[in-house]
Amino acid sequence: MDFMITAVLVLGTIALIAAIGLYVAAKKFYVEEDPRITNVGEALPGANCGGCGFPGCSAMAEALVKAADKGSLEGLNCPAGGSKVMGQVADILGISVAETEPKVAVVRCNGCKEHRPTIAQYDGMPTCAAMNMCSAGESGCGYGCLGCGDCVSACKFGAIVIDDETRLPKVDEEKCTACGACVKQCPRHIIELRKKGIRGRRVYVSCVNKDKGAVARKACMSACIGCSKCLKECKFEAITIADNLSYIDWQKCRLCKKCVAACPTGAIVAVNFPAPKPAVELPQTNVEPKKEDQA
Repeated sequence: MDFMITAVLVLGTIALIAAIGLYVAAKKFYVEEDPRITNVGEALPGANCGGCGFPGCSAMAEALVKAADKGSLEGLNCPAGGSKVMGQVADILGISVAETEPKVAVVRCNGCKEHRPTIAQYDGMPTCAAMNMCSAGESGCGYGCLGCGDCVSACKFGAIVIDDETRLPKVDEEKCTACGACVKQCPRHIIELRKKGIRGRRVYVSCVNKDKGAVARKACMSACIGCSKCLKECKFEAITIADNLSYIDWQKCRLCKKCVAACPTGAIVAVNFPAPKPAVELPQTNVEPKKEDQA
């Protein structure tokens, strides 16, 4: 009995000493958190998507507060929250923030089944990353979309789905926050963030194939062949060609669509433009020639 009482007393004394030690350590090493970090964190969407370049919204909040102390939020942006959230953050921190251009994820591959025939069958792990590591995919194009949906899994906003017919990713512009998670996840780097554009109108090269023209066209009927016809049509110096591939700079593009008409393979696409009006046929009238004309 005495042994049990002694054991209890010893354990109780150890626990008491440990508690006092923890209390003293907590008081000594306590770091008071800036309340602005909490306020900014509550203003952020809490998606933890990583689109801002930080591992989570809490880390982004700390970075915003530190940047505000230096007098500028330049280079920091919350893609998921957009201008509205950044405006709220700016109000909390008492600092101005520059207006950012709305962006959207764009899939730069138009190699559907009709354009890019299947020449092999992949039976491995059903992810784009795995398929890309062990093969060029099920078609002859080593640059195009693999169609396994790694980008779909990466999107926390349900903005991407794989189209059942084309087997290509399809982006919902209304849901896309331009967080960039899909861009980072794609092993072929075919997804790009581009300016959303006025009324959602965009013109871009839907191909990333860097093979020479004949090789690229053999693998995919809609591939860019680097023929330079689009380059010659552009009057705004928005198009460049490197490694047999055309690229349209969205900051210079004026959406004239002349390059779209010039592209012989249909690699350049125009999105959200109104359909061209059908030509109006004038009614034919049978006018009898005058007698003096007959004479």
